[in-house]
Amino acid sequence: MTGLKVELHCHNEFSNFQLGPKETPYDCGVSIPEQLDKAYETSLDAFFITNHNTLNGYRSILEYQENHVKYKNIKVYPGEEVTTDTGIHVLAFGLHQTIKAGQELEEILDQIKSQDAVSCAPHPFGLSNGLREKAILCDLIEVFNSNNVDRYSNIRAYNFAKTNNLIEVSGSDSHVVSTLGRCTNMIDSENKLDDILYAMKHGKITIENTGYITSREMIEHALYKIENSKEDILLYFEQNHPHMTGLCRFLINAFESNPNSIVWTTAYKIAVRLITKLSNKINFKDQDHTVLYERNLRAILPMILK
Repeated sequence: MTGLKVELHCHNEFSNFQLGPKETPYDCGVSIPEQLDKAYETSLDAFFITNHNTLNGYRSILEYQENHVKYKNIKVYPGEEVTTDTGIHVLAFGLHQTIKAGQELEEILDQIKSQDAVSCAPHPFGLSNGLREKAILCDLIEVFNSNNVDRYSNIRAYNFAKTNNLIEVSGSDSHVVSTLGRCTNMIDSENKLDDILYAMKHGKITIENTGYITSREMIEHALYKIENSKEDILLYFEQNHPHMTGLCRFLINAFESNPNSIVWTTAYKIAVRLITKLSNKINFKDQDHTVLYERNLRAILPMILK
């Protein structure tokens, strides 16, 4: 399919302080100039900016574009990654008003429809905030998410989409500059918001490129979040796991002092192996996924280790 090369899932610094009390306040350090530069470099025709629980940043991008002719041919469209009352995420494309976080899924979907916007299930079988089978309620399903490095989450999403004849898309879920445009879609449409939304709803969209985030990029994102949110992280441990606060402080200091150490690359690889094992059990062996949403470490660790 020919058409528009579009990124559907990316964040910038306006996502900060939007995720809620259970998450670190700092989510993404990508600035508007950095984001537009990468979009230009990647030859995107358009991208939806999908910050968490806010449309803030969209108008700022448009204002920046007006003063920089280099980016005049890149269209930026409004989107939002909305958090439900249970911590699940839903993407909305083409909104003109922010949808408030913390509502029930059905309420959020109704509000997306009332704005003639398009709903999408991001990382639906990811291990912490996916819609899972309720993805069938959305207009689109993200069958490939760059951050699902366990791979089983994406495989399950792909199989689910095929079984239920759903409209498939990919998303970079970009939180660092280098991953913008890692996953792109081709949309058979004019480069106008209403035309794009119509095309998406009617399946005139196909996945062009996919690619996973690298260990270096994942560590880069972790460093940004930890450097800016470490006081909040330590406070969480003091309140919930006081016996582990000292260890947490030591690890944070060690990570900040040398994030490029082979120690952290190795630790990341081990973590991916454990997460992959857990994802296989949950997505293909029907083990209970709700413990992940509850973030119950005592329940999660036995599932990983046995």
